[in-house]
Amino acid sequence: MGIGVPERTSAQPESDRVWSIETHGIDAIPDSDRHGRPQELFWVWCAANIGILGVTYGAFLVAFYSLNLWQGVLAAVVGTILSFFLVGFVSLAGKLGGAPTLVLSRAAFGVAGNALPTLVSYVSLVGWEIVLVALSTFAAQTVLVRLGWLHGDLALAISFIVIAAVTIAIGLLGHATIVRIQTWFTWAFAALTVVFMVLVWTEIDFDAVSALPTGPFWSGFVGGMSIIMAGLGIGWVNAAADYSRYLPKAVSARAVVGWTVFGASVAPLVLIVFGVLLAADNPDLATSANPIGVLAEPLPTWFLVPYMLVAVGGLVAGALLDIYSSGLNLLTLGLRVPRYQSVAIDGVLMVVGNIYILFFNESFFLPFQGFLITLGVLLASWSAVFLVDMILYRLREGYAEGELYS
Repeated sequence: MGIGVPERTSAQPESDRVWSIETHGIDAIPDSDRHGRPQELFWVWCAANIGILGVTYGAFLVAFYSLNLWQGVLAAVVGTILSFFLVGFVSLAGKLGGAPTLVLSRAAFGVAGNALPTLVSYVSLVGWEIVLVALSTFAAQTVLVRLGWLHGDLALAISFIVIAAVTIAIGLLGHATIVRIQTWFTWAFAALTVVFMVLVWTEIDFDAVSALPTGPFWSGFVGGMSIIMAGLGIGWVNAAADYSRYLPKAVSARAVVGWTVFGASVAPLVLIVFGVLLAADNPDLATSANPIGVLAEPLPTWFLVPYMLVAVGGLVAGALLDIYSSGLNLLTLGLRVPRYQSVAIDGVLMVVGNIYILFFNESFFLPFQGFLITLGVLLASWSAVFLVDMILYRLREGYAEGELYS
């Protein structure tokens, strides 16, 4: 793959420094501001997909698609890697054109014709922000109540305020800060996730696992693989170029794709298979509105705080990419404000959506998540057009950056 060869990198430009507000919006990044190495994409995508929520996808394969262990493993491997290859190839467009994903999409759809794909993308990203922050809040509340520190709506409110504030603040700062934070998140949450799996390992009933019946091919295996693709890679294709657009044009194309696929796939593969093992004797993982709370039940008290950090942090890492990219989508739709202000607007929408889900209508959560996965059908269609255009024309001719804005 060529992903082990280090690339030369320049220092961070003034426009994109850690702990400073990124000043570029949806404009194409000039060569003078290009910096970084493809290896950074590993940390960005690994952190965004390391959330314990991945365990529930394995539970879906058992509870809803009736797959046995080996069918579940194969569906996880094919669905995860194939869907993240789409993310990897869209990331390559970011290196080529230096603009956000939905701006580059104008090359295939036209400036006016691209409005509808951008709107679908925007709804999807804001929706996933709401879902991930809501799940994070439920997880934190579960741990706080079990520890006896806080109870009821107070635990829910404090959890939400802290999680929402962190998500919005990092999104406001922008690209360089997100890359740095995602690197820290990957190391910390990978270690804590391993400890979590060791502690929960005794909950696996291997007799129940071996007794799982073989599921049907089309409605079972293909359906399960499709839901993995929709919930993972296809849910990220519309943001992929946003995190590769600062890379110098000279970096290896294979490295861009390779580090993206590797970083995004490694954690979900482990978590989905672990979910299949757990769900054989615990179908509540697939049906609960608070699956992370279900996973916390067998944990010893001493690990509850670390578990809260890994459960909440893994979801927040995904929400960071959503709120950053949704802000870029809003600018692409025509809003003329600085990038950080578009993130603030999305933050307000995320807060309003979560207040409704958390405090007024919890039953809305699962249907809403289903709606977002359904949007994956539209995003898959968009990505097919985007990638065909890139392969036929942009790899050879590049992007006419000025025409993307005219």
